[in-house]
Amino acid sequence: MRISSNTIFANNVTLLNQQQTQLAQTQQQVASGMQLTNASVNPVAYTQAMEVTQSTAINTQQSASGTAALNSVSLEESTLQGVTSLLQNVRTTALSAGNGSLNASDRATLATALSGQLQQLMGLANSTDSTGSYMFSGFQSQTTPFVSTPAGVSYFGDNGQSTMQVAGGRQIAVNDSGADVFMRIKNGNGTFVAQADTANTGSGTIAAGTVANPAALTGQNYSISFGAGGTSYSVLNTTTGVAVAGQTAQPYVSGQAISFDGMQLSIQGTPAAGDSFSVAPSTNQSVFTTISNLVTALNSPVTGASLTNSLNSGLGNIDNALNNVLNTQTSLGLRINEINALQATSASTGLQLQQTLSTLQDTNVTLAISNLTMQQTILQAAQKSFVQVANLSMFTYM
Repeated sequence: MRISSNTIFANNVTLLNQQQTQLAQTQQQVASGMQLTNASVNPVAYTQAMEVTQSTAINTQQSASGTAALNSVSLEESTLQGVTSLLQNVRTTALSAGNGSLNASDRATLATALSGQLQQLMGLANSTDSTGSYMFSGFQSQTTPFVSTPAGVSYFGDNGQSTMQVAGGRQIAVNDSGADVFMRIKNGNGTFVAQADTANTGSGTIAAGTVANPAALTGQNYSISFGAGGTSYSVLNTTTGVAVAGQTAQPYVSGQAISFDGMQLSIQGTPAAGDSFSVAPSTNQSVFTTISNLVTALNSPVTGASLTNSLNSGLGNIDNALNNVLNTQTSLGLRINEINALQATSASTGLQLQQTLSTLQDTNVTLAISNLTMQQTILQAAQKSFVQVANLSMFTYM
């Protein structure tokens, strides 16, 4: 079979072009440090590199969200630490008000101190973040959550809780509604409230009481009233208007447990005839109302058992508010721990993705230089060979 000179030239030119293209690609890989200079070099690896790059972008975005979430949650936790310290100071002030040696002027001074602490609490409850958004307004971040009104402190935020996605399929709450933190606090012992009638004239004081049998609770209202001489008491269910069975004209002993319908409480001191004490289901009472009630009690001219009952009630409700804030802080602490764990996982994932991407697209410099040297040698040999073949043409001998 005869091969024409044109065919020989064409085949050699094609081969030289291919070798020059390969050499150029290798030179680019060495110069850029990237072996996947375009999709044609390695379509499979190029596609994998694109997928890894996309995963890296998502991981980076979620890591940034995690950092923002951590900042928000940490700021709220720090603010609530301030609230906790303040409420502990309020409790100390209220405790000192129970000193029997204080006069009306002393109690008025303590009331002024409590009023100042109430204003400090309002400031903390209306705290803003670095962007000027209110932390405890729910979704209404541009609305001042707590405002003093003639009826007391009112809440103007909502119940919303903003979230941020900090990992695949995981969202973290980054704030808490002020209604949950400061407003929705059960008074009394959390189940029922036992308190003295303001018209009482005796020295009887009532404790918060406990739940003795949850199954027997009725959720109804009761009145414990004392008869002649304050030596006996009767319990009336004021919701139904029916006397509680076995609780009529019972002998009274100071400090002795009084038990009925799943509740147990005690009264100490010497109640007067006609004195009464009420027991009702617990309701939500804001911490602002609790402190305001303490201020009112300390500014009141009444002393003795009436003041003691008011202070005991206020102290119990301050404790409830403290527990509520501490529960929120515990929740924040758990969220902080989770975000930190997710951030550590994100950092590890990011490192793995970078290593995978490097394996797919980065140039193996040693191998590339070796290939470059070999390709240059092959190209030079091919060029010399082509010159020799070209000299075999018939026209050389004519």
